[in-house]
Amino acid sequence: MAKPAQPKKAKPRARAEKAPQFGDWDSPRVTGLLVLADGTVIEGQGFGAEGDAVGEVCFNTAMTGYQEVLTDPSYAGQIVTFTFPHVGNVGTNDEDIETTNLAASAAVLGCIVKAPVTEPANYRSAKHFDKWLKARNIIGLSGIDTRALTNLVREKGMPNGVIAHSSKGKFDLVALKKKAAAWPGLVGLDLAKDVSLTQRLDWDEKLWTWKDGYTHGKGSRKVVAIDYGLKRNILRCLTSAGCDVTVVPGDARAEDVLAMNPDGIFLSNGPGDPAATGEYAVPEIRKLVDSGKPVFGICLGHQMLAIALGGKTMKMHQGHHGANHPVKDFTTGKVEIVSMNHGFAVDRDSLPGNVEETHISLFDGSNAGIAVKDKPVFSVQHHPEASPGPQDSHYLFTRFVELMDRQGGR
Repeated sequence: MAKPAQPKKAKPRARAEKAPQFGDWDSPRVTGLLVLADGTVIEGQGFGAEGDAVGEVCFNTAMTGYQEVLTDPSYAGQIVTFTFPHVGNVGTNDEDIETTNLAASAAVLGCIVKAPVTEPANYRSAKHFDKWLKARNIIGLSGIDTRALTNLVREKGMPNGVIAHSSKGKFDLVALKKKAAAWPGLVGLDLAKDVSLTQRLDWDEKLWTWKDGYTHGKGSRKVVAIDYGLKRNILRCLTSAGCDVTVVPGDARAEDVLAMNPDGIFLSNGPGDPAATGEYAVPEIRKLVDSGKPVFGICLGHQMLAIALGGKTMKMHQGHHGANHPVKDFTTGKVEIVSMNHGFAVDRDSLPGNVEETHISLFDGSNAGIAVKDKPVFSVQHHPEASPGPQDSHYLFTRFVELMDRQGGR
């Protein structure tokens, strides 16, 4: 009996002699670069604005809220790497902008993401992320191993670098390396003056709700908010807590603030070195503290308040940037998950005896809050207003209102 025919064995495919080169059909062309101060060059695809910008490279661990992150004035002078791989895919809208000073140029210099940005898929979207970045002169870079870049920042600290985008793929690497190496960094830089309002602003917008969006109204406690790079959601939290808020520029004089007869004074977040901005802000903050009025500070306002009270600040290794940071409040004994965005921290060992530490970061033990023992004055390093992030710390705005009420506020 004849044997059945056996199937022929497939011949093994020959291995490629070399890896695909840029320009091959399956390899995207390099149109974007990140050039670090040590000469490291990371290649990818550019989007958003074209050109180049030099700043400090950091990473943000938030999974949502990229538009709020990129419009937070605290990011002035920085290039943000998002650890979440899909960024930009829900588009952009006018409601999620956080900067109060719309006339200022974009604070953040660039954004780095892993996956290419797709078409927006969200009912609130009004503009494609790419077009939105172009309109705000923010450079984007995709196709990057953001996990590797994040590990680099964790191990070596936040490097200085240049982000560059050329649709034609033309770059002067020698010039870009020199630019990255020559940038002095954030230490000693007063960036608040670039993002602060230049005139007074009366605020009445409240927190967003699903049914009504943003509503308007004013409370009875008069608060003067000093703008060093103020976020809108801070103002909304104050208004929703029952405050009538007036915003003044970051270089406002204490005499002018007190002449407005406020029930309380708020010191805002902001970018740059607190010691540099403190050259003109700290003497005024001291006068405000000495007035006996309740004072509440957040982020840069927290750091400069600490300096005004006799403490010092220091540059951090990798900083805190994200919406999932655990913080312990010693006044309640509770642990909160909070939003953070800062590259400087208060040196707890420098705080005088009449100042107590109220909060600490459970990531690295750094200071996250202080209070004056004999005055109605307190501040936190994190962002209780979130946006983006959890709302665990919204109670701090209520605490501020209660201080004003105890002091005889309206």
